[in-house]
Amino acid sequence: MQIRTATTADLDALERIYAAARRFMAENGNPTQWGDGRPTRGEIAETVRAGACLVGVDDAGEPHFAFSLYAEPDPTYERIYDGAWASDTPYVTIHRVASDGTGHGVFASIVAYTRSRAEQLGLHDVRIDTHEDNRPMQHLIAKAGFAYCGIIRLADGDPRLAYQLSF
Repeated sequence: MQIRTATTADLDALERIYAAARRFMAENGNPTQWGDGRPTRGEIAETVRAGACLVGVDDAGEPHFAFSLYAEPDPTYERIYDGAWASDTPYVTIHRVASDGTGHGVFASIVAYTRSRAEQLGLHDVRIDTHEDNRPMQHLIAKAGFAYCGIIRLADGDPRLAYQLSF
């Protein structure tokens, strides 16, 4: 699969991918993380317009997974509880990882792509967070070499497990 920046033409496929991810999470003990229908089409469209939404596409150009990538500081990462970040150097952040479930090695592809993008920017740290009930994502994050750093709080106060990969 190739990874490319999403366009507004991908919105229907992105909604399908996020719906599949919500079903997977609900079936695997995490019904509340995106249980309220998030990200909404409007939130997805905003991320696409900002150029932060990326998609993994097959040889026919059909999207099968998505994620967001940011190279600016995440305001929710300013404070970390019950731990500390591995470093305070600039970083890139991975958010909203989702797959339609048709591929294997999706997260490894996302991490490889993210590391390459970070290196192009002269950065050597990647941060990510996930819901405490999202055991499959926690497993993938650890398998990819991220270190658990502590707990961050989203803007609405919900806690998330925070991780960092330094290279």
